[in-house]
Amino acid sequence: KLVEIEHTKRGRILKNFGMIRVPTDAIVEGSIKDEEAITTAVKRLFKNLDIRNQNVAVSLSGYSVFSKKITLAVMDESGIESTIQEEAEKNIPFDVNDVNVDFAVVPSESGFGGKAGKESAEQPGNNMDVMLVAAKTSIIDEYVHLFQTAGMNPCVLDVDIFALQNALELSMDDPTKGHVIVNVGARELSINAVYGGVSTFSRDSSYGGAQITEAIMSELNVDFEQAERIKLGAGDVSNRDKDKETIREIVTSIVSTWVREVKQALDFVATTYPDETMDELLVGGGACRIPGFQKVLEIETGLPVTQINPFRSLKINQKSFDPDYLGYMAPQAGVAVGLGLRSIRDK
Repeated sequence: KLVEIEHTKRGRILKNFGMIRVPTDAIVEGSIKDEEAITTAVKRLFKNLDIRNQNVAVSLSGYSVFSKKITLAVMDESGIESTIQEEAEKNIPFDVNDVNVDFAVVPSESGFGGKAGKESAEQPGNNMDVMLVAAKTSIIDEYVHLFQTAGMNPCVLDVDIFALQNALELSMDDPTKGHVIVNVGARELSINAVYGGVSTFSRDSSYGGAQITEAIMSELNVDFEQAERIKLGAGDVSNRDKDKETIREIVTSIVSTWVREVKQALDFVATTYPDETMDELLVGGGACRIPGFQKVLEIETGLPVTQINPFRSLKINQKSFDPDYLGYMAPQAGVAVGLGLRSIRDK
């Protein structure tokens, strides 16, 4: 997915939006397995949209990326930089020599990063919260090399969950409310619990819409394209009751797995952060449109479910974009919109 946003005095203007299909196994758990196919697709997408700007923001996801909110004594940025490697060794599940580490101070009402609740009340200003992020150097090198090979200049390397969170904060009426962002793609289900505008818990799982597609292909002996249409309720599966029942069983079983994953995350957040109430679920990703998924999620979690629309915060020329098309594709565009909001050298 690609989004280009023009930042003007009149606001943020959607300049370009496009998608292109890549081979199913070209990227596996965030790692690039078929660089040539991805490079070709990226170059074609830029050409199709007639994009001249070669500066790009890219995001990572999967098990090679790790983030955690940590608490430090209040210090300036140079102090954090001198201690962050030691903190990384204590907190990240990788060999610190195999990763690139970055951080951002989490703002608080006191003006510092600060731990909410009793601690900051009793010792105001003595502690600060810092978001620690680490990604395997080998994965970073893969992405940088890919885009440089495609003739582009990767300026910002982000993380999927944070790019999506940034996009949604601009489109929400009250981004400080507790909410859980659930993004269900083809092969990855990400969960990000956000409270007061800060990510407090996140998790990536190897679930997604491809599970349903592959099961339908196997059980009904149909090709990928037809299985995709059936998955979204648009394909012809004949009038045989047996086929319809098979599809119902596949979808029900797999969607139940997704919902259990979300419920487990909600239970963990409720236990670990009892003061941080989650008020709603925001769902995105192409697979969030699976018939019945949002309804089951709402029933099982007891929280209202809203399908995301990251385009809501942008100014859109309706002569250039079909509003119905953007509305349909919006759930899949969140990460790309978040990347389009980034600027060179920003934090």
